[in-house]
Amino acid sequence: MIPDINRFPKLNGVVLIGGRSQRMGSPKEKIRWHGKEQRFYLADLLQNYCESVYISCRPEQVNEVTANEENTSSYACLSDRYVDIGPMGGILTALEFQPERAWLVTACDLPMLGQEAINHLIQKRDPRKIATAFASPGNNFPEPLFAIWEPHSLSILQQMFAQNKLSPRHVLVQHHALCIQAPDGQTLTNVNTPTEATLAKSMITGKGQGR
Repeated sequence: MIPDINRFPKLNGVVLIGGRSQRMGSPKEKIRWHGKEQRFYLADLLQNYCESVYISCRPEQVNEVTANEENTSSYACLSDRYVDIGPMGGILTALEFQPERAWLVTACDLPMLGQEAINHLIQKRDPRKIATAFASPGNNFPEPLFAIWEPHSLSILQQMFAQNKLSPRHVLVQHHALCIQAPDGQTLTNVNTPTEATLAKSMITGKGQGR
């Protein structure tokens, strides 16, 4: 039976920016891939699909996000309740903040994300699964940092945290998340270093010229 989309748990969005960007050497969330800092670009993008959108950050980042001069819109922050455990902390914080909601989680270091990818993920969403995620290029494992995490994933994530198992991807694999192919092979291009940033910029420029 196909689930009734009107009865799905409502969807919130969260942009994860709590990483230290050590390999990049400067904050990845501040790179202007699309004319504005990526944290705000993604938040604006998710506003079109989600009931509420939040920027997930370390506690010391909250004032810097909300007081930013280019912040012409009002962006809500979620201060991580779990520090120094990687993206698992941001996902757990979001799910515990509103446990009745599903969460569209996106990392700030995926510059190729756009409307096509979000539409496809939402259309293929299956709330009976712990999450719906794109398959990562090369290994076909589910990508946890661009995924819809359903409310019932919270108790599983809490159990994994209690066992000091902090890999969101491991959670998705172990609990059989729905894993789908991305509509564009470049969607999950990940940027962690200056070299990768230069390559991503050329890819974005090429897509713009190809329109």
